[in-house]
Amino acid sequence: MGTQTWGWVAEEKTAHEMADRFVAAGGNCFDTANIYNEGVSESMLGTWLKKKGNRDEYFITSKVFFPAGGGVNDSGLSRKHILKQIDGSLKRLQTDYIDLYQTHCFDYTTRMEETLRAFDDLVRGGKIRYMGISNWSPSQLAGALEIARCRGWSPIVSLQAEYSLIVRSSEWELIPLCEQENLAFLAWSPLAGGWMAAKYRRDRKPPADSRVGRQDRWDDQPEQRESELTWRVVDALLELSREIGRSPAQIALNWILRRSPRIMPILGARTVEQLEENIGATGWTLSAEALERLEEASRVALPYPYRFIERYAKRK
Repeated sequence: MGTQTWGWVAEEKTAHEMADRFVAAGGNCFDTANIYNEGVSESMLGTWLKKKGNRDEYFITSKVFFPAGGGVNDSGLSRKHILKQIDGSLKRLQTDYIDLYQTHCFDYTTRMEETLRAFDDLVRGGKIRYMGISNWSPSQLAGALEIARCRGWSPIVSLQAEYSLIVRSSEWELIPLCEQENLAFLAWSPLAGGWMAAKYRRDRKPPADSRVGRQDRWDDQPEQRESELTWRVVDALLELSREIGRSPAQIALNWILRRSPRIMPILGARTVEQLEENIGATGWTLSAEALERLEEASRVALPYPYRFIERYAKRK
């Protein structure tokens, strides 16, 4: 369960209600970050964890990279910034350790060895259990895996990346690399900021209380999401929704769940009702025919060299 909405559009009471409902449905993994709503997300999760009292029952993930305050050293993946931010996150979460600590983005200004060594020290010191990365390219991830392996440092165990019916480029290299290296793949924005929930329609003004209507996040705006591909996928989701009695959001999430046991969508919600709908994506499976229709609707032409390689592979 993603907690980016906590402290943004969900107050603490609602956030805790959603956490309780998620756990009641069988969930136990909560994803946050030091910068989500200036640390409020972590603080809300911390008060919930304290209230529950059984910390080891839950798997908590957080992240570090983006500026979390001010000052010349307050960003990136330097050892200085990582060690400062882990202590802040632990304090806000009211816990002694974070299960999975992730780099929130790749840092071109810091040597990869410095970052990986700092994370290895955090594992050895007991402040984190595992290291993950988020928003890295395939070559960057492959390089980090090899460095950690050669140095005998704690391995990277997961990748968090954007993945949805309209953002499928992770399939070109990132997902195959995770399969090859036995890494978990955490899919952020599996509903593309509400676009795959069919909240937005062609030639219709977006709802005022939606992300697009409020213009809250740059990557959910029409210039980032709206295209013929998007409308083609939305039309397919609406058509399937009418046929099988599942909401477009549930269908889009179930599609991700069918991709691979290694791929886990991060559920984000503003209300308990939205979370209930998302949870409804489990316990059933799309038919092969439905999967093929979604595949056809979301297909995009591969760029070079993937198209070249695929064409030759089909000839063989």
